[in-house]
Amino acid sequence: MHPMVKPALRRGWRDLNTVQFGMTPAHAMTLGPMDLATGSFLDLLNGTRGLTLLREEGRRTGLPDGHVDGLVERLAGAGLLDDAKGGGPAADVLRGKKDVLDRLRPDLASLSLTTSAPGDAIRHLAARRSLRVQVRGAGRVGAVLASLLSGAGVGEVDVLDGGCVEPWDVAPGGLPAEAVGDRRDEAARRAVRRAAPDSPPRRGPTAPPEADGPGFSLVILAPRDDVAVHAPDPSTADSFVASGTPHLYAGVVEGTGIVGPLVLPGETGCAGCLQEDRTDRDPAWPRLVAQWRSGRPRQVRACDLTLATTVAGLAAAHALAFLDGQVPSSAGARWEVSLPGLNWHARPVWAHPACPCGAAEKAMRDHTSEDGGSRETMAEQRSSDERRKADAARLAGTWRAHV
Repeated sequence: MHPMVKPALRRGWRDLNTVQFGMTPAHAMTLGPMDLATGSFLDLLNGTRGLTLLREEGRRTGLPDGHVDGLVERLAGAGLLDDAKGGGPAADVLRGKKDVLDRLRPDLASLSLTTSAPGDAIRHLAARRSLRVQVRGAGRVGAVLASLLSGAGVGEVDVLDGGCVEPWDVAPGGLPAEAVGDRRDEAARRAVRRAAPDSPPRRGPTAPPEADGPGFSLVILAPRDDVAVHAPDPSTADSFVASGTPHLYAGVVEGTGIVGPLVLPGETGCAGCLQEDRTDRDPAWPRLVAQWRSGRPRQVRACDLTLATTVAGLAAAHALAFLDGQVPSSAGARWEVSLPGLNWHARPVWAHPACPCGAAEKAMRDHTSEDGGSRETMAEQRSSDERRKADAARLAGTWRAHV
């Protein structure tokens, strides 16, 4: 192990005995009591020395035997320590690609803030390179979203869409102006390749086939059709539900951006659940949707560039959180934001007993609620559970900073 205090966290002395790591409430941590000699020794925890050499440095500076090991243990237990050589074989391969890793260093630093064990950050970053994601839709939202995932290190990002690029499809970070007239899916795939820090891994003979469901870690539905964004057709996701493929919805309808739900088949509410719930609350809903879907399509739909970019960014962040092993707040919820106020709010997508996806049966087993009282989303529940476990495991002398 080559211990390294997480460089993403700025460090400062709150008083003569207490060090604060990090600035923001989400990540700031204080450590104490801390003497000046130990505080100075923190500068040596920069990933260039193993434990043996660090112990020698500690003795040279007058620290008592065992002090270095105790300090490393405290920092690791508080989630403040990384391992410059950790992460496993895939991480070693990534370290060997210096140009690629240099492109991804800001992402690596960010991952260090959301992981606790030394070496976890680069392990997650390296694992992204083996993942396959499909984005369905290559408009102002989908093309940018696919490029963001590729640029963040996801190994294979496929894009599906039909037709040719129109001038109104062009967006910074997505389809360029010179792609107008080209096939939309091919142009989006070129954008994905341009954004990638590394060429995608070669697919071997045992790789899963190109199919609707199996083989993808996540499918993102980002349709250009505003009706499909507002009222997603459950049948378009039948193969994902059947194969157990997680899928996420994102898009812009009129002046509203939508991210979610992230559907974990059999666990969280899906498009079918959303449709059933809306019908329960508004008997006219099916009639309206039928008219919207059969009406004469507009040539150019409303899709504010900055709103589309915002939706693409948030959807990509939720997708990456899921791919990195977390459950984002879009699991079982739709995040919506409207112009011009731009206030995000979440609308729950409850599992519906009339939907054949099976999520309602699981909800009946796992959760109980009282007379329509509020229920936690999966993300909120797991997040709170993880916080309680982390607080219980944290060593004495460390605590969250109140900033």
